[in-house]
Order: sequence, then C-alpha cells, then structure tokens
Amino acid sequence: HLRGELVNYIRYYNHHRIKMKLKGLSPVQYRTQAMCP
Repeated sequence: HLRGELVNYIRYYNHHRIKMKLKGLSPVQYRTQAMCP
C-alpha cells in the first residue's frame, strides 16, 4: 500500500504539480519545453 501511494505522489510531483518558478509548468513540461525550443 505504501509503495503505491509513493508512486502516485512521485507521478503527481513530476507531471501535475505546477511550480511558479518553472513559469507555471510542471517539472516534466518545463524540461520538455527546454529541450525543444
């Protein structure tokens, strides 16, 4: 059960969480945008 919750949190943190420091993008979106100008 704990492992499943941890996987869900990591997925949220990397794909859905919005950071103002990253111009309102999630970390994955920001990295993708930075790699493809």
